[in-house]
Amino acid sequence: MAELRWNPLLRTWTMVASNRQGRPHLPKNWCPFCPGSGKVPDEGYDVFVYPNDFPALTQTPEAPESADSALYPVGENYGKCEVILYSPEHNITLPQLSVLHIKKLVDLWAERFAEFAKDSKIKYIFEFENRGEEVGVTMPHPHGQIYGYSWIPQKLAAELDSCRQYFTDNGECLLCAMNKEEAASGTRIIAENDSFIAYLPFFTDYPYGVFIVAKRHFGALPEATEAERLDLAKMLKNITGAMDTMFNKLFPYMMCIHQTPVNSPEYSGADEFFHFHIEFYPPLREAHKIKYYAGSEMGAWAACNPMAVEDTVTNLRTAYDKFVSDSGN
Repeated sequence: MAELRWNPLLRTWTMVASNRQGRPHLPKNWCPFCPGSGKVPDEGYDVFVYPNDFPALTQTPEAPESADSALYPVGENYGKCEVILYSPEHNITLPQLSVLHIKKLVDLWAERFAEFAKDSKIKYIFEFENRGEEVGVTMPHPHGQIYGYSWIPQKLAAELDSCRQYFTDNGECLLCAMNKEEAASGTRIIAENDSFIAYLPFFTDYPYGVFIVAKRHFGALPEATEAERLDLAKMLKNITGAMDTMFNKLFPYMMCIHQTPVNSPEYSGADEFFHFHIEFYPPLREAHKIKYYAGSEMGAWAACNPMAVEDTVTNLRTAYDKFVSDSGN
């Protein structure tokens, strides 16, 4: 069974993807993402688009199996899911890649965004990476994913609505205003370069919940210049390298790229009020302690950060400086 089910309490869709239960347990000595697997080019690759074998969304959906009602509408699981492979090397991690290699990844994200946007049924393109066993990753080969949704997911809609309201009230992009506020404070900034600034926002609910935000106002990666893409590659390498350096271990995270919606007249003008940025959700609060999203966070959406970011920023900034110095980047 694969379909969308309407949640009338939250006014959003839930994806039902029973096909994902069929994902096999892979042999420890075999990886579909490695050259020689028969799934990817045998001659190797730098970065590569891999069709998701068990997609939650598809451009050729079957009719929903469930009968719907006025209260519980059912929809087709229309959309698109792809896997983005970062490298042919099975055990390498993002910060171990060269800046020029990561630039190829950024270019591929931009290319796939533009391709997904050609489908008029897709409303939001979400590029992300899950990293580490703590967030449920079972495939260590470095990779991320892209989902093309036929609706605007609720959290993204909330961000868009907030940004639109702020723009209406203040005549300014909210993310631009956040950049100014964080720069003026200076206390929560990790690093910056010509094109991007990285900081622990005043409000983040994770002790190390970094945002990487474009300095220039633009909405999506296809709009980024070559220089901005290279600067983003540098920032991604150094921020993820700092995370690994901080506790001297692979640092788990969910990395989520937030961009303007596509084919969505309800958010016309989003390029004026919304702003490209990347949000990290890392579950560690100490080397061997997890910050769980428990009852209050999940049940009430009442976030609680167990550590003030003005304190944790020092740890991450120190690790950032060490990683940059050690890597010569």
